[in-house]
Amino acid sequence: MNSSVIEAPTLKKIGRHSFELLASMRFAIALLTVISIASIIGTVIKQNEPYTNYVNQFGPMWAEIFNGLSLFSVYTAWWFLLILAFLVLSVSFCVTRNAPKMLKDIRAWKDHVHEGGLRALHHHFDFEAKQSDHSTFAKQVAERLAKDGYAVKTMVAHDHAKVLAKKGAANKWGYILAHSAIVLICLGGLLDGDLFVRTQMWFGGKSVLPESTQGMLIADIPQEHKLAASNPSYRANIFVPEGGKSQTALLSATTGTIIQELPFTIFLKKFHIEYYSTGMPKLFVSDVVIQDTDTGEQKEAQIKVNEPFYHRGVAIYQSSFEDGGSKLKLRAYPMHGAGHSIKGSFIVDGEVGQSTRLRSSDGKAYTLEFSGFRPTNVENIANASGQNDTRGVATTPADKGLGKVFSDRLGSAAKTSKVTDLRNVGPSVQYKLRDAAGQAREYSNYMQPLLLDGSLMFMLGVRNTPAEEFKYLRIPADQDISLKEWLMLRTLLQDAGARQRAVRRFSEQVNRQQSFANNPAMFKQLQESATRSIELFAGQTEFAKRQAGEVGIQPGGFAALGGFIEQAVPAEEQQKAAEVILKVLNGVMWELWQEARAQLGLPAAINNEQSQRYIQQATSALSDSTFYPAPLVFQLEDFEEVKASVFQVTKSPGKNMVYFGCLLLTLGIFAMFYLPDRRIWVKTLGNGNNLFAMSTSRRTLDFEKEFNQYQQEFRSWKQNT
Repeated sequence: MNSSVIEAPTLKKIGRHSFELLASMRFAIALLTVISIASIIGTVIKQNEPYTNYVNQFGPMWAEIFNGLSLFSVYTAWWFLLILAFLVLSVSFCVTRNAPKMLKDIRAWKDHVHEGGLRALHHHFDFEAKQSDHSTFAKQVAERLAKDGYAVKTMVAHDHAKVLAKKGAANKWGYILAHSAIVLICLGGLLDGDLFVRTQMWFGGKSVLPESTQGMLIADIPQEHKLAASNPSYRANIFVPEGGKSQTALLSATTGTIIQELPFTIFLKKFHIEYYSTGMPKLFVSDVVIQDTDTGEQKEAQIKVNEPFYHRGVAIYQSSFEDGGSKLKLRAYPMHGAGHSIKGSFIVDGEVGQSTRLRSSDGKAYTLEFSGFRPTNVENIANASGQNDTRGVATTPADKGLGKVFSDRLGSAAKTSKVTDLRNVGPSVQYKLRDAAGQAREYSNYMQPLLLDGSLMFMLGVRNTPAEEFKYLRIPADQDISLKEWLMLRTLLQDAGARQRAVRRFSEQVNRQQSFANNPAMFKQLQESATRSIELFAGQTEFAKRQAGEVGIQPGGFAALGGFIEQAVPAEEQQKAAEVILKVLNGVMWELWQEARAQLGLPAAINNEQSQRYIQQATSALSDSTFYPAPLVFQLEDFEEVKASVFQVTKSPGKNMVYFGCLLLTLGIFAMFYLPDRRIWVKTLGNGNNLFAMSTSRRTLDFEKEFNQYQQEFRSWKQNT
């Protein structure tokens, strides 16, 4: 047998079945369900973030699995685009297959339906009407139905008459418009997505920027990492500092970025920003000049949020704003090592986005990277209990009344019963300190102290990775709103002679109050206890150094005191011993603070509540500084702000197609739900008997009411023709 004879029918059968599958509404619904699930995943998981963020969030194993499934870029994944393409084909086949039938059904009067078929309809009834002329009867029925907006057709024979009426033919158009709208919206989504970019990367030899291109000029980057200005569809970001210009934008992806060339150059003349009284941005506007690359023509424009500027089919949106290379002046203070002194501070000048090399007091080399500067920071200045930090009187729920309590907890999910006090707390600087091995931590320091729990505190933040929140070292501000007293206190804490002088003054002060003249052993024990406490706190004992080495922190602080008590004191006496040691430590620290003030040329502090609060906070900050991982801390002293605008440039050839599809979808849904297809048949049966039948595409209360009205009216007809 000839194989070609078998092969042709088989291929024909496979093709027919494939077409039936693609043209099946069930198949289209299945594809739409899969796309909906994928869209939910794309909504839950942030898209196109740096891969390291996903590793920090999900862990290396799951990040690798999710990345392999393209869940970090769902809407540009090959499988998502493939499903979307099949959905377009499926719905297109559905429309192509069913639209002619629906259009034919719209034009058809269905005059072939016989009496049995009419009686099979749920809504029908018989009625009597005397008639001598079928034509006159048909005319009367037609006129009655025409009053209700029906299109009417009469069919009169010598022995019977039939009246056909229909209304709501646009209902069928609703199905056609709705399904056509899905095709248009999906096609528009494909055109406006990354389809063209992906195609160029898959088949055009384009690729993302490798690490070797970092620091290179745009002109020196190879063409395989650039997309031409003629690229039909893209969505990219462009960074332009004040007084600067740019002709290239960056397309972001999980695996990296690729350069998008633009058919014009953007000059940023001036960036304007307005703030609310709380310090939150109110409005930001960019004054720009757009210069066409081909013609050289220049156009001035003002770009605001939600008010884009269009040039050669490219929309330029005001996306956000960033620092454009502000000039910073920082003062560096050594935190550890041989130069652990207030006199060891020095000035570092830099520019945001740049870096500089320096050497710490312990001789190690570091690279200081100026990563960010913010002239305003809006924070919620309220303590953990919800009270303002102005030491106001708290209002308890019992004081508010039952109505207020319910009001605080009902309504918007954004409401809270805690006090929110948004304030601008001033400038802050962010930087990275990278060691010789290339490892870096990120730091964020406020220029001015913040009012926390009734005291002004300098905030020194640190985090190991961008995925973490900043953890802050709080240092109390002195009477001059500076760090001078705390830094001098820290310097003297590391001075053995200063510690011994503080112990001697503390012991003599206690001796004057309690007089150990008759008990020299007690006086000696007090001195030994004071010496041990301050030496442990300063991290100068072998025990403190050994303990710190085990946990990887600087020696000293409350950790050293606590470890010593746990080791040297029985468990049942540890609480009492801790109270005594802390009391002694506070006394020695007070004396050490008096010497620090004297060296700064300040008078001795008065022993009152404010002074006691300061020395306690300063002591806590000294203890916490053992966990601060940097050998240097940088305090912002002065700055010259340079603003920059971030624009989003989009070329969307499918945008109008999507808008038109949305219009068709709205019209289609309206037609399907609010314009039901209704048909009426009235047929004479002879001897004055007549049959009325009615059908609809949607059974509603209005339809039932209309049918009942016709039933009552036609059954009441008693007329002569």
